[in-house]
Amino acid sequence: MKHWMSSLLLAGIALASWPARSEIVAGSLDVHWNEGAEDCAAHAPPPLQVHKYAEGTFILRESLCATFEGPFMYLLIGSKRAMLIDSGDVGDAREVPLAKTVLSLLPGEGASKLPLLVVHTHGHLDHRAGDAEFDGMPNVEIVGTDLDHVRQYFGFADWPNGMAEVDLGDRTVDVIPTPGHYPSHVSYYDRQTALFFSGDFFMPGRLLIDDAAADLASAKRVVDFAATHPISHVLGGHIELDAAGETFDFGSQYHPHERALALSPQDLAALPATIASFNGIYNRSGMFVMMSQTRVLAILGVGTLAVLVAIGFAVRGYWRRRRRIRFERARG
Repeated sequence: MKHWMSSLLLAGIALASWPARSEIVAGSLDVHWNEGAEDCAAHAPPPLQVHKYAEGTFILRESLCATFEGPFMYLLIGSKRAMLIDSGDVGDAREVPLAKTVLSLLPGEGASKLPLLVVHTHGHLDHRAGDAEFDGMPNVEIVGTDLDHVRQYFGFADWPNGMAEVDLGDRTVDVIPTPGHYPSHVSYYDRQTALFFSGDFFMPGRLLIDDAAADLASAKRVVDFAATHPISHVLGGHIELDAAGETFDFGSQYHPHERALALSPQDLAALPATIASFNGIYNRSGMFVMMSQTRVLAILGVGTLAVLVAIGFAVRGYWRRRRRIRFERARG
């Protein structure tokens, strides 16, 4: 509790003093994200939705009908290069024209097109499948998602300690290690807009925790960062909750009355306490459902095996009884 209150106090001090150092560019989250469809074959929305948050800052989302994951991607444009955070769950440009759309948002034409850096919050396929669309394109650099590539590119000498910076030209993005959901997970902070991009580490939905100790350490690391950096909004990789805070069914391609994408600085400040309440398997804290996918699947696997074994014994007993009855009848 003391850690949480002191973090909020420091964040307030940082927010009050920040304009003297750099004006934060305000943006708009006034957008209704496509809710997918009950029948995607008959009423599919456009495969990719683009929202202009501010000049040079775009939020993109793949349609729930294109992929039930409905992942978000973020495009930040500087004066020397642009950066795309995550590339989504679809790698076929015929299904989702991600590369074409992103390049159309960049200034310049042909050889003078602004260079693009493609980075990721983590290596799960629904955040990197779109890399295939950019592969081999001129002036496009793609950073790998495994820990070696992440450490090498950003220059993390003592992972997961320390931070890195990406210079886009008159725009700096901080890179913060946030493993726990995924071993090489990172979050990004854009100094220009004060947006914090948290990937699947923190989002309005299911928090899948692979390493609880690492996840808690990441939560504390992020809160410490927020104590000295103003945060306008926390933007994650998915929305999995409705407006009432209930999770949509896994695999659903229809999200009516979806919750807003953004989480608040206060939500972020409370994250360590939320993660600390995780029981290691599955539980809920407020609107967040936390689970260890590996352990839940293992338990389901053991349960399924137990059911199959029970069925096997029941069937075996049934046929043994049938044989005994037939034998007794034959003797009689």
